[in-house]
Amino acid sequence: MSFIQVIEFESTHEEDVQRLMDEWRDTTGNERTATHTTLTRDHTRPGHYVAIVQFPSYEEAVRNSKLPKTDEMSRRMQELCDSPPRFVDLDVIRDEDL
Repeated sequence: MSFIQVIEFESTHEEDVQRLMDEWRDTTGNERTATHTTLTRDHTRPGHYVAIVQFPSYEEAVRNSKLPKTDEMSRRMQELCDSPPRFVDLDVIRDEDL
């Protein structure tokens, strides 16, 4: 069963967030267990973002979280946020293309 983590946050530093995400992607290479990520910006609330990160399983998400580069990214990301990010952990129970 795949697993999705949703990270909701407020920031006035979109370009810095994008650069940080690129850096994490480029430095984690074969170590990371995330398989897909989507960053969204709320159309009606400027500065409100939602990141959606997909993993093969909850266990792989935990393993990814324990990577030193992920820990570093998390600390740096919190500095770019205007308030603490909100995390939602979701087990995928249905997934279909429409």
